[in-house]
Amino acid sequence: MSADNPLRIVFFGTPDFAVESLEALISDNRHVVAIVTAPDKPAGRGKKLQEPAVKTAALRHGIPVLQPTNLKDESFIKALASYQADLQIVVAFRMLPEVVWNMPKKGTYNVHASLLPNYRGAAPINWAIINGETETGVTTFKLKHEIDTGNILLQSKVEITSEDNAGSLHDKLMEAGAKLLLESVDQIQNGTETLSPQASCSGGKNAPKIQKSDCQINYAQKAEHVRNFIRGMAPFPGAFMEVFDGEETAKWKVFSFTISDQPSNSAGMIKQVDDKLMVSCEDFWLILDQIQAPGKKRMNTEDFLRGFQKGFSEFKILG
Repeated sequence: MSADNPLRIVFFGTPDFAVESLEALISDNRHVVAIVTAPDKPAGRGKKLQEPAVKTAALRHGIPVLQPTNLKDESFIKALASYQADLQIVVAFRMLPEVVWNMPKKGTYNVHASLLPNYRGAAPINWAIINGETETGVTTFKLKHEIDTGNILLQSKVEITSEDNAGSLHDKLMEAGAKLLLESVDQIQNGTETLSPQASCSGGKNAPKIQKSDCQINYAQKAEHVRNFIRGMAPFPGAFMEVFDGEETAKWKVFSFTISDQPSNSAGMIKQVDDKLMVSCEDFWLILDQIQAPGKKRMNTEDFLRGFQKGFSEFKILG
């Protein structure tokens, strides 16, 4: 197809990560004919319906929005087919049935936040940092039956610095993914795309969805491993430590810390030293920098301790 006869694109996505790619397509004058996103969901204390970030962007640009609860529903399939898409783009959306991804003649392509075949799954950004990677990236690939296994079109590498957490890496990959998507659509539009099968992934670098139980900090490890874990969970979903003060148990979220030069002989101890709160790992004590107690705002540890009435002599870290 020529620039005078652009591809008709249907875009699938839900969170902020997908908005950057959608805006890139629109800014590049790509012909996005419809958006498919998740249904509005109750959010906040008032449980008011909140629309997905992609829907907000689509309505701002006057693009029709579909919000199916069931991707195999006949009425949705009929509505989707009515847009006569040449190409479908998926960015941060749920798994599609074959009747959906096999609909357009040019196929359906996904933007994934890792260098496939590594970190297939729902949480590639978090797991890359948790595992101490120094490099990741984005991949565009053509969908097929098995999730995240389709043939690769393009990849782009992104550095993970020692100061990155899941939030900052999310933003880096969001921008890199939007740029790579435009390059990919150019090739598909011009008929110059070359697809390569994914290599086998035998190293076990997967990225399953993170459950609440996965977020608990295990201090019985070296401090650097704990640091990677907390970085990989920050700011969302947030790593937590479960503490018992002799009377009740509470979960404190930890967002950042500094590794001290004080060696540790026993993991999982907690103490206050002046205006610092410290926790021991297998090898060193950590100085906690930012904490969030239940029902409280995220705050610097110094502010947290200023309003804290109890001493720490009876405190134990659970788990």
